[in-house]
Amino acid sequence: MTSSPHHGATAPAQLDWHDGQPFSIAFGDVYFSRDSGLEETRHVFLKHNQLEERFAALPPHGRFVIAETGFGTGLNFLCAWQQFEALAPADARLHFVSAEKYPLTPRDLSQALALWPELAPWSAQLLAQYDTLAPGWHRFLLAGGRVTLTLMVGDVLDALPRLDARIDAWFLDGFAPAKNPDMWQPELFRQMARLSAPGASFATFTSAGVVRRGLAEAGFEVKKAPGHGRKRHISHGWIAQPPTAGWQPPWYARPPQRRRERSAIVIGGGIAGAATAHSLAVRGWQVTVIERLPRLAGAASGNPQGVLYTKLSPHMTPLTQLVLSGYAYSLRTLATQLPKDGKDWAACGVLQLAYDAKESEKQQALTALGLPLEIMRKLDQAEAGELAGMPLPSGGLFFPQGGWVHPPALVRQLATHPNITHRIGRSALELSHNPAEGCWTVSDAEGPLAAASVVVLAASAETAQFDPTSHLPLKKIRGQVSEVAATEDSAALRTVLCGEGYISPARQGRHCLGATFKFDTDNLTVREEEHAENLAMLAELAPALHAALGQSPQAIAGRAAFRCTSPDYLPLIGPVVTRRDFVRAYRELAHDATLQPETDCPWTAGLYVNAAHGSRGMITAPLSGEILAALLEDEPAPLPADLMQAVHPSRFLLRDLIRRKLALDES
Repeated sequence: MTSSPHHGATAPAQLDWHDGQPFSIAFGDVYFSRDSGLEETRHVFLKHNQLEERFAALPPHGRFVIAETGFGTGLNFLCAWQQFEALAPADARLHFVSAEKYPLTPRDLSQALALWPELAPWSAQLLAQYDTLAPGWHRFLLAGGRVTLTLMVGDVLDALPRLDARIDAWFLDGFAPAKNPDMWQPELFRQMARLSAPGASFATFTSAGVVRRGLAEAGFEVKKAPGHGRKRHISHGWIAQPPTAGWQPPWYARPPQRRRERSAIVIGGGIAGAATAHSLAVRGWQVTVIERLPRLAGAASGNPQGVLYTKLSPHMTPLTQLVLSGYAYSLRTLATQLPKDGKDWAACGVLQLAYDAKESEKQQALTALGLPLEIMRKLDQAEAGELAGMPLPSGGLFFPQGGWVHPPALVRQLATHPNITHRIGRSALELSHNPAEGCWTVSDAEGPLAAASVVVLAASAETAQFDPTSHLPLKKIRGQVSEVAATEDSAALRTVLCGEGYISPARQGRHCLGATFKFDTDNLTVREEEHAENLAMLAELAPALHAALGQSPQAIAGRAAFRCTSPDYLPLIGPVVTRRDFVRAYRELAHDATLQPETDCPWTAGLYVNAAHGSRGMITAPLSGEILAALLEDEPAPLPADLMQAVHPSRFLLRDLIRRKLALDES
C-alpha cells in the first residue's frame, strides 16, 4: 500500500507479523482483512468493477488496463490476473499499473503470498522476477508476455501525474484515510479522472465521506454497496466522460495507429533490434528482423561479455532514472530468458572501484541516493579485496544484483520466437511507403526483402542513413575489447571490476577487459596499441590482477565494434518525423519558445527508431522494446512521461528549432 505521512525517499516496508499476517509498522494497519483478504479483494475490487463480465466480453486481441493506488502484497493484482486468465480471450492482454512507496522485500512478499496457496501458480511467477526494488518504475512481463505489471515505486501523488495511460478500472486501495491521510487528497482523485478512459470504473474498501466527496468533485458517479466482513459499506462507481486534457506538446504525443495488420520490420539484429522484435512478437505481431551481417549480434552486441553496470549520477538525472529502470528490467529478462550458468550470464556482482579522489567523492555522494543495500553498498579497501578474491588498491561501490552476460546468447534468445522471421546477411538499402495501403517495403540491391505496416530502425548509427532519419544526431565510437586466458591466480576473481574500464571473471577460461573509446575512425581492425591501452587500464585498476595474468601481447585476442551514441548520451526510442515536416509545423517556436501550438505532429506514418544505447546497451536496450510496444499497442507507458520525452527522437529537432539552428525556409 502506498504513500507515507510525508513525501520523501522510498524504503522497504517495515512489517510486524500478527498471527501470521503482515502488519505495517509505519501506518499501524493491516494489509488485508483478518477474516479473508482474498474474499474481500474479490468482493470489493473484482465484483464492483464488474471484471468478470468485462473480461469475458473482451474482443480478440483486446486489452484491459487496471490501475491501483497501493500494491502492498500484490494480492489484488494476483486475483485480477487469476480471473483474467480464466475468462478473457486467449490472445487478450491485461495491463496492471500500481504505485507503492514502501515495497515489500522479496522475503516478506513470499511469506505474505504463502497465505494464499490457491494463488501459487500466479504468485510463483511474480516471485521469480521480484527482487529488492530501487525507486522508479519497474516493468514485469508475466504469463509469457500476456500480463504486464508496471510497478511505480514512489509516492502515488508523484507517480500518477507522470503516468501516460488510459485506465479502464481503478483499484483505489491503500491504508485507511485515518491512517494515511496524505494519500486521499483531491489531487489523487483529479489524476484518476485525467487518466480514465470513458466509462472507467472504480472500487474502494472505504466509504469515508472525504473519499466519496473527492471522487464526486473529480467527476465520478459514486455509489455505496455492502462491505465485506466487518466493514459495513464500500464505495464504487464510474466516470462517464473524463475531463478534457490540457495542452500537451504535440511533438511528444503518441502517433495515431491506423494499421491494417500487426506486422513489423526491424532493421538491425543487435540487442536493440532483438528486444524490439521480442516485445512485439509476444503481443502477437509478425516480425521480420533484417541484419546485414552474417549472424545476429555480429556488431557491438557480439562481445563475449557485457557488463550489467549501473553507472549512476548523484542526482536523479533522466539518465540515472532510465538506468535504474533498465537495469532492473534487464535482470528480470535474464532471469526468465537465460540460464544463470556462467556461460550465458553470471550474477557475480559488479564492483565499481574508487580509483581516484574524484571518483571517491562521487561515490560518497551516490550513497545519498538512499538505495537499498541489496542494490548498492559501499565497501572499504579490505572488504572490496575480500569480495573480489584478490587485493585491490581501493574500496568502492558494490552492486550485488549485477554481473555479466554473453550478449549474443541474449540476442539469439530474444529473437527466437514463432512470430519472428530472420533475414540474415541482407542490407536494407531502401525504404518505401504506400500510404493508401499503409504498408512499408524494405529492399536491398536485389529487390524487396519484406513488407509490413511498421518499420523500426535499430541499426545503430546506420539508422541515420535513410532520408526520413538523416537528421538524427547519431555518432559512432569505436571500442575494442581484449580477451586474455585466465591463469590459476586470475581465476580467483569473483566479481566484475569497473573503473575507467572493466574486467570480468573468466568465461570459458578467458577474461574480457576493455574497452577503448576512439572517435573519428571507420576502421575496425583490431589494434595491438589498444590491447596495450586495455592492459594499462587494468594495471591502474587492479595491479595484482594485472600481474596475475602475466600475458604476453601475442596471447591477447579481441574484437572491435562501433557503439552508437547521441549528444546527451540518452538513446533515441520512438516515432519519426522528418526535419522538413517538423519545421513546417512548428517554425513559430523559433521566435517564441513559450508558444503552445495545437498542430498535430506530421509523423512519418509507421516509422520508428531504436538506437544510440552507447556502452549501456545491456542496460537500456531490453527495456526499449517495451517502450516501442507500448507506443504501437497504445498501452500504459513503461516509463514516466518526462523520461519518455527524454528518449524521444524529436527532442533534438525541438532543441535546434528553438535555438534557431534549423533553416526555417526548408521546402
